Amino acid sequence: MKRFTDFLAAFVGLLLVWPLILFLAMLVRLKLGSPVVFSQVRPGLGGKPFRMYKFRTMTDVRDDHGQLLPDEIRLTAFGRFLRSTSLDELPELWNVLKGEMSLVGPRPLLMEYLPLYSAEQARRHEARPGITGWAQVNGRNAISWEDKFRLDVWYVDNQSFWLDVRILWMTVRKVLVREGIAAEGEATTTKFTGSAQ
Repeated sequence: MKRFTDFLAAFVGLLLVWPLILFLAMLVRLKLGSPVVFSQVRPGLGGKPFRMYKFRTMTDVRDDHGQLLPDEIRLTAFGRFLRSTSLDELPELWNVLKGEMSLVGPRPLLMEYLPLYSAEQARRHEARPGITGWAQVNGRNAISWEDKFRLDVWYVDNQSFWLDVRILWMTVRKVLVREGIAAEGEATTTKFTGSAQ
């Protein structure tokens, strides 16, 4: 039932917002350059890798040695706007349509984090990753990694149609007030290096 709802919502969503997606793609190309869409391999259901798509929000500015500069330098005002409004997530509707993601579920993180999870934290991969999730509406990047993972696992154990509806409604509110966009003192969030326990 959830997969059918995801497919239908993503299909209708793409039909409705394709003019906005096209407009944003033109702005990204103008302000940030190519490629317009940022793609990266992320772990999906069961940890299976898939390629996730988002609008790019950072430049490719590098130092004299060819290394990318820190996020806070590469993240422009326009990029911050895309992130704070979650407009950069719109291309992920394609991932939902393909069945790689869900509208609601634990956010797909980096592949390099997989060996760092505890057995309990790794349970977040028992659900299809989502564009938004229980951790996103309860702090997003402003809470600790441990709290995010605890919320993700809670969602895995308690997911339901009505919980998803509640999360989607809460997501709209969070986007409007732009809460929890970044960790304190960070352009986005700190890197996960494993839990102390």
